[in-house]
Amino acid sequence: MTTGIPEPVRPPAAAGTNAFVRMTGSGDPERHLVPGEGARPAAGRGNVVVRVEAAGVSYAEVQMLGRLHPFPPAFPFVPGYDLVGRVVETGPGVTGRHVGERVAAMPRQGAWARYLETPAKTLVPVPEELDAAAAVALITNGVTAWQMLHRLARVRPGDTVLVHGAGGGVGSLLTQLSVHHGLRVLGTASPGKHDAVRALGAEPLDYRTPGLPDLVRELAPGGVRAVFDHVGGRGLDESWAMLAPGGTLVSYDSSVAGHEPGQWFRPHVPALRRTVRRWIARHLGLTRGRRMSMYYVKPGEDFGADLATLFRLAAEGVLRPQIAARHPLDGAAVAVRALLEGRTVGKHVLLP
Repeated sequence: MTTGIPEPVRPPAAAGTNAFVRMTGSGDPERHLVPGEGARPAAGRGNVVVRVEAAGVSYAEVQMLGRLHPFPPAFPFVPGYDLVGRVVETGPGVTGRHVGERVAAMPRQGAWARYLETPAKTLVPVPEELDAAAAVALITNGVTAWQMLHRLARVRPGDTVLVHGAGGGVGSLLTQLSVHHGLRVLGTASPGKHDAVRALGAEPLDYRTPGLPDLVRELAPGGVRAVFDHVGGRGLDESWAMLAPGGTLVSYDSSVAGHEPGQWFRPHVPALRRTVRRWIARHLGLTRGRRMSMYYVKPGEDFGADLATLFRLAAEGVLRPQIAARHPLDGAAVAVRALLEGRTVGKHVLLP
């Protein structure tokens, strides 16, 4: 995970060109993720230009290809939620940032490129000793895991929690953070990922097991203190049933499986329905202190502080971000296909 401290990266002689990948429409990634070239961006007021070392591949891109993302950009656009790179140019009015500085950003789009212009105020410094792929795995995925565990769930050392998708990009980090916090973790995953989930410190469960809530009740007779659910749909009722009195269900994503392109609202309906039902039950005194939260990662002051904490934990060896694969920029379609099929453990990363 460590590297030598490199010299500040400055634009090469051919810095007038940029490479990127565009998403041109909905459908297969092999058809609609198209490499291209154009002019290198310049830094406008308040912005910097970053040369990208690593960019993350996320489930948001899968949703966008299926026209199942609630807030998609218009086609064509350059995807890419998060990145790690170096500042190569600062625009007018920028203070506190300098050329050569290693930084992280979560622009939500545009990171699948060699260069990106982005607001300076959103950047977070990245320790030189962190591998770029490991660092980028901590941005969207890591902050999601940290904030759900420490800002939404009411957990204490010794509690038992259930992490759905414990072998995924968010789930693997959430599992490690939970174990570090002194929690017992039950982690669902396909059988092929059970060894990896066990190595993270969790007790693996097959998510396809009939009567999964009953199995969880056998392992945690009083219920679990928190369930972290990335699937959504009808499974939210099962997740709610697994909670102990006073427990928290955190829904942070929705599966797109089985939904037609353009039905972006359908995966979220069960979560909204569950929220309304919970509100009614709470006012009738029927929830036993249980609650449900819907989570979506967003930039801000807490984001920067939490990401800095994650970088520190990774530098100390407490966190080991799981990297499913490292791909060249023109391998974006391969990365998205692997994520779409759920064949791997951890984060897919592009290395421009």
